[in-house]
Amino acid sequence: MDGDAERPRDPGEPRGEFAPDVTGRPIWRLLLRGLGVYLPGWEMPAGALRVRDGAPAAGFGPPAYLNGDAGFGVQVPGRRRGLEPDREIYVRGREDPSFGIVVAGPSAAIGSRVVDAAVLMRFARRLTFEELVDTGDADSVPYAVRGARAVENAVFLDRAAGIGLCVEADPRTGALRCPLYVRIGGPAERSVRAYGAVAQPVRSHS
Repeated sequence: MDGDAERPRDPGEPRGEFAPDVTGRPIWRLLLRGLGVYLPGWEMPAGALRVRDGAPAAGFGPPAYLNGDAGFGVQVPGRRRGLEPDREIYVRGREDPSFGIVVAGPSAAIGSRVVDAAVLMRFARRLTFEELVDTGDADSVPYAVRGARAVENAVFLDRAAGIGLCVEADPRTGALRCPLYVRIGGPAERSVRAYGAVAQPVRSHS
């Protein structure tokens, strides 16, 4: 799917400049995969509307905010322990694999009222470890640890709240950034809008 393909626009859809530097990266492909799994039948975003500090795209606003080169963050009204969101893990590459994870569930499961790149990646790596480890097999622990550390892309979708956030790690420096924020329409609208943060591009493997 071409992330910047032209398509007929709904009159109520926000207009603005697209961000091809965001949609050309693995995090965008992981987002589309996650939307296909957890929001089947919803209209996929044609691209990510570019958001700049001081000049946000139409339709962008709370609970999301933009924090310079760190990208997007969201403010979550509550936090709860014991919630078990759904998750799908994807592995890319064989010699030096990188992991991606898509998580779907209530934002309160993350455990923080402010979710930024560091918080979301820490949560994604914890879920990845829990998914890969076998509590009855001590030999599985090193593999689970390596898998958690190798998570470079993570997508979180909260359908009930209508929001999503995506984080990526620079494979060379480990620097974290949330380049994508997602607004999820309700059952009547069944559409997804994506917003891309403008910053220095994060280098990644092809």
